[in-house]
Amino acid sequence: STLGLMGVIASTTALFAPEEALASGGATAGKYTTIPIAKRRYYGRVQQAVHEYLEMGPAVIQGDMSAPIIQTFFDIEGVVVVPARNQAINGQCTKKDGICKGAEIRDSRWNDMKASMYLLGNAFRINQQKAPDNLPTVRAAKAFFKEIDAMEKLVKVKNPKKMDKDAIKRYAAGLDILDTYLDLVELPPIDSGHYEQEFDTLVGTSARIT
Repeated sequence: STLGLMGVIASTTALFAPEEALASGGATAGKYTTIPIAKRRYYGRVQQAVHEYLEMGPAVIQGDMSAPIIQTFFDIEGVVVVPARNQAINGQCTKKDGICKGAEIRDSRWNDMKASMYLLGNAFRINQQKAPDNLPTVRAAKAFFKEIDAMEKLVKVKNPKKMDKDAIKRYAAGLDILDTYLDLVELPPIDSGHYEQEFDTLVGTSARIT
């Protein structure tokens, strides 16, 4: 849902220091400032999500939506989106209960994929005036979300179908749209072999493809 996506986005942006947020212009600054920052923040997460999306492809083609790899992709407890942080000050825990390790935030790989794809796509703007929904990157992302959100509704049910042709069609349609999106955000195509590896989802120090 849109509310869920906004929640993940809010959790994501809260990870960054105020000066970083200012430097990025709130993801609406000029092309040459925003894109490298967005790449460092979101390339790893987007690439890992694509890796897992493609990895479940063979199971999707088999049609059994109860397959663990498919269910895990949509499991809202499946991924640590924000790791637990040590809240001690200068090495000293000032909490009354003596527990300074914060709680981690978990969500599905799918929800994190939506958040990171949207935020990365939103950075590919030439000027501040252009609304996000008018950006080709965001339009491609939202078209992809529409297909896989529909697939999720078919998959996350009490008794997933053993042969769900509609879910297979949604997945296949998503592949074509995802390829368009990846090209727009300057990432390799899905058939390049690039996504056969795992990716570090932490904020990187480089805007290069990892």
